Amino acid sequence: MIPVDAFDLKILTSLQDDGRLTNQELADIAGLSASQCSRRRMRLEEEKVIAGYHADLSSEALGFGVVAFIQVTLATHSPDNSKRFRALVSRIDEIQEAYSLTGDADYVLKAVLRDLKGLSNLVNDVLMPHQSVAHVRSSIVLDRLKESSRLPLKGLTPG
Repeated sequence: MIPVDAFDLKILTSLQDDGRLTNQELADIAGLSASQCSRRRMRLEEEKVIAGYHADLSSEALGFGVVAFIQVTLATHSPDNSKRFRALVSRIDEIQEAYSLTGDADYVLKAVLRDLKGLSNLVNDVLMPHQSVAHVRSSIVLDRLKESSRLPLKGLTPG
């Protein structure tokens, strides 16, 4: 864990709200000079506390109407089989997130697709036929209650 102080937390909180803030705008918010703020931002970027900047695109506006969570159980639990499955997942753009789990399923995938046909193709033509996969179960999101990539910085203590 990288130590952060109160100024760093103000910078990070502000950048979570708006990643396009200039150093001067950020400095005004944090109560620093622009050069101090710039040095701190660069340090946070170099230390990978700030992992990157991106545009937050609207999936609905671009026609991606289906969000699904897909649970996958592997055929065998060998390192090679796991590696093959991970390689498969990394090649599929529709899969936004993938997690290895404890419990009944080995993995859960979050996929964003244009329609149910796209989900059907992903499950039936890509995942199920793959040699590493034994079982697939999907759940379609009916309503998104919350979506955020914000970290709960209020819980961090400076120091």
